[in-house]
Amino acid sequence: MSQNQKPEPNQHHRIAHILIESLPYIQKFQGKTVVVKYGGNAMTEDRLKHCFAQDIVLMKLVGINPIVVHGGGPQIGNLLEKLGKTTEFIDGMRVTDRETMDVVEMVLGGLVNKEIVNLINQHGGRAVGLTGKDGDFIRARKINMQKNSPEKASEIIDLGHVGEVASIDPAVVDMLGQSDFIPIIAPIGVGEDGRSYNINADLVAGKIAEVLKAEKLILLTNTAGILDKQNQLLTGLSINDIADLTADGTIAGGMIPKTHCATEALRSGVKSVHIIDGRVEHALLLELFTDQGVGTLLVAR
Repeated sequence: MSQNQKPEPNQHHRIAHILIESLPYIQKFQGKTVVVKYGGNAMTEDRLKHCFAQDIVLMKLVGINPIVVHGGGPQIGNLLEKLGKTTEFIDGMRVTDRETMDVVEMVLGGLVNKEIVNLINQHGGRAVGLTGKDGDFIRARKINMQKNSPEKASEIIDLGHVGEVASIDPAVVDMLGQSDFIPIIAPIGVGEDGRSYNINADLVAGKIAEVLKAEKLILLTNTAGILDKQNQLLTGLSINDIADLTADGTIAGGMIPKTHCATEALRSGVKSVHIIDGRVEHALLLELFTDQGVGTLLVAR
């Protein structure tokens, strides 16, 4: 609804009901840290970008401390294509040589990060862009993939500048999050060798949530959440439920690393994890402040 539009008389009670419904959630989460992994359609469609920025600003205004970790795979792929550089993926992981890593840093730490910062600031927030190299807060460890084959011996594949989180020093992010600022984090870490490493944004978000003992970890995706074999949304799942659903093949493909990240976060003290549909306008607010929510809720028990 625009500023110039007035609600119809029969809408007044509905608007009031929505506001009252949100009140206990605002009270419950005030002063708490919520880590949000931002990606998918929510990050590429203009309408959804603005909805996301508004949601983050509102969260901050009502006393929640949002921390945003973003991806940028499609944007990296687009620039590499324009530069005429081919991209190789092995089991879903981008092989990242030195030239590719330069592009990754330019896109994630520059173009994408600063666009998100600017959008949030346009909507009244005070966002600050970071990579894991700032304050040396994300230490990375190089990943080498082991590929097993029944026909031949195991093969070690060098993925280049692809890493995992070795450790996180939360001092810089915690300082910003507890102030008026909103940290926007690109998932780039630095290794003991001083080299930059590209790290999966879900994993970075999960590790930051663990270290900060966040109230919630929210993962925006391009699906409604975790679906059963009849494509019905599942919610209120425990760690044991996740293990069972993975074993029977209900959780498969790209949802496996997300649920693994969720499980690790829950085991490390994060109160709840939400896998929500980033294609829905204001998905964050709907999941946080309404009774029904818009995705899959995961809890430790």
